[in-house]
Amino acid sequence: MGGIGGAGGNDGARRHVVVIGAGAVGSATALEALRAGLRVTVLEPGEPGGPQATSYGNAGWLSSHSVVPPALPGAWRKVPGWLADPLGPLALRWRYLPRAAPWLLRYLASGWTEARVQRTADALRTLLADAPALHARLAAEAGVPQLIEQRGLLHAYRSREEFEGDALGWRVRGRTGVRWEEWSASELRRREPDLDARYTLGIYVPEAGHCRNPGAYVAALAQHARDGGAERVAARATGFRIEGVRLRAVRTESGEIACDAAAICAGARSGPLAAAAGSPVPLESERGYHVVVEDAKAGPRTPVMVADGKLIAHWMDGGLRAAGQVEIGGLEAAPDWRRAEILHKHLQSMFPGLASATGTPSVKQWLGHRPSLPDGLPCIGPARASADVVLAFGHGHVGLCGSARTGRVVAQLLAGAGAGAGPEIALAPFDPQRFSV
Repeated sequence: MGGIGGAGGNDGARRHVVVIGAGAVGSATALEALRAGLRVTVLEPGEPGGPQATSYGNAGWLSSHSVVPPALPGAWRKVPGWLADPLGPLALRWRYLPRAAPWLLRYLASGWTEARVQRTADALRTLLADAPALHARLAAEAGVPQLIEQRGLLHAYRSREEFEGDALGWRVRGRTGVRWEEWSASELRRREPDLDARYTLGIYVPEAGHCRNPGAYVAALAQHARDGGAERVAARATGFRIEGVRLRAVRTESGEIACDAAAICAGARSGPLAAAAGSPVPLESERGYHVVVEDAKAGPRTPVMVADGKLIAHWMDGGLRAAGQVEIGGLEAAPDWRRAEILHKHLQSMFPGLASATGTPSVKQWLGHRPSLPDGLPCIGPARASADVVLAFGHGHVGLCGSARTGRVVAQLLAGAGAGAGPEIALAPFDPQRFSV
C-alpha cells in the first residue's frame, strides 16, 4: 500500500473530505489526504486518466524549471504576429475574442515587467522544486515506477541569437536556483543525431524529469487511492451546501454527499464550482493538441523543446509524441485538427528522418484543456465562503509537474483546518482571493 490509508478505527470519527476531480491534482490530493488519515471520497464523472482527461495528453514533462510564465515583457508586440502565423504557437477563435479579451489583457499585464515575472517564478519554484522525486515516490507506491524518468530535458535553439531572445527567461530561472548545461553544435549532434542540423545550441536541464504515459500514471494513482480506502462516486459536482461558514455537503447531479471539507480539483471546469464557493476567478482553457506517431523511426534521445516551434517531443509508451502550442477558444468549441497537423509538420521538420520514412505513418491526434489563470499561477487555498472548501486548480502548463506538491499542500490544508497546522510552502502567491475586485 506504500504508506497510504486511513488511521483506522471508526470512519465516522474521521474528517470526511470530498475531492472533486480525479486528474493529476485530484488523484495526488486523494492519496495525500489518505496519508494524513482522512476519509476520502473522490467525485469524478469520467474514467481517471482516460482520453477526456487533460493529463492524458500531457507532454509528460516534469519540468521543475518551468517557472517562467508564458507572458513576458513585450509579449503584446508578438501576439499579432503569432495570431497571423498559421504555424505559430498561439491561435484564437475569433468568435470567442469578446469573452477572452479580459483574460488576455490580464495575461499580458501579468508579465509586463521583469520584476513581476520574477515574483511569479519564485512562487512557482516552491511548487515545482523536486517534482521528479515526488512523482517517482508516488509512481513507486502505485506500482508503476517505470513511468517516471529523470534524464533531464533539452531546449534546442537554432542560433546564439535565438537563445539570447530567451535570455530574460533563463536569467529569471537562474535566480530561482535552476542550473543548466550548454551544449555546442557538435555536442548537440553527438547527443541528438536525429535532430535537424539547423539547431546549433542546446540548453540541458539535468534536474528535470519525464512521465512516459501520463494517462496511465494518473489512472494508477486513482486506483491506488481506491485501494487505500478512497470511495469513488461517478457523478459531477454542481455546488455546495454551506451553513454559516461550515461546509455540510457537496451537491452533485445525483444528490448531496455529506462531508466536512472539499477540494476543487476539476481542472478547466473548476470555475463555476469556485464561484459557488464564493471565489470567482478568471479561469480560461488554453486548448492544447498533441500528435503521436506510433511507428516513428526517428526522434530525440532526450525530451526536447524547440524554440522555433514552441513544442515538446519525446518517446512515450505509445510512440513519439509532440505536444504544445495554445488555442484560445473555450471549452465547448469543436477541435480544429489543423492545429494537430501543424504539430505533425513541425515534428517532421525537427526530425527529417520522420518525413523521409517510407509508408504512411500511423498518427493519432488529441485535444485537451489546460486550466489557466492569467497571471501564470494556480489557485491553491481556501474559498471565501468557507475555509472547508479548498481550491486547487489553474496550473496551466505545469499541471502534471505541480500536481505532486499541490496534493501534499491541499491535504495539509484539509487535515489542518482548525488545528493550527500550516502547509509546507507559502500559499500567499496562490491565494484565490487575489482576483477579487
